[in-house]
Amino acid sequence: MADKAAARDWRVTLLLGPTSLTPSDSRVQVLRFRTTADLEALLRDHFPSADTLIMAAAVADYRPKPLLNRPDALQGKLKRSEGALTLELEPTPDLLACCSKLRRPGQTLVGFALEPRDRLMESAQSKIVRKGLDLIVANPLETMDAPTIEATLLGPSGIVAQTGGSMPKDAFADWLLDRIESVGNKVPAPPARSP
Repeated sequence: MADKAAARDWRVTLLLGPTSLTPSDSRVQVLRFRTTADLEALLRDHFPSADTLIMAAAVADYRPKPLLNRPDALQGKLKRSEGALTLELEPTPDLLACCSKLRRPGQTLVGFALEPRDRLMESAQSKIVRKGLDLIVANPLETMDAPTIEATLLGPSGIVAQTGGSMPKDAFADWLLDRIESVGNKVPAPPARSP
């Protein structure tokens, strides 16, 4: 998607997690991150100047809670000890929802909902409201790591467009960017959410 956006002369900053994939277009500025905290810092630096933010996936929904009762954990390595070790998980911040709260007029926020088909539309409609998005791509679980995607694009008031079946992800990138360009700043800002 970054390559396709750069080909349209969009100024593209790609915040990219640990993957061997890289964009081929040299105009794409790539900034790498490893953790949710890393991505949060990059968004804090780059989101204010963005016209459109497309968040295709969360880094992680949970992370290990710090082991404050284990002094060796603070040194970066847990030493073997007798007995079991229990890791407690804590939720990570919802970075897209955080960006929505900080958005300025004219910014367009696009998210993705990857869910089983039986709850896909319900989940996407819930996320668009909960996260304060302009658009959300609803796609079924089987599209993950597949070469094709079948998607429905929703706005706050319902379905905006559908792919009409499965399509190669490369073609989908253009399909989605076309729709973002056509609705862009014409999408009414979502209603303010109460804290």
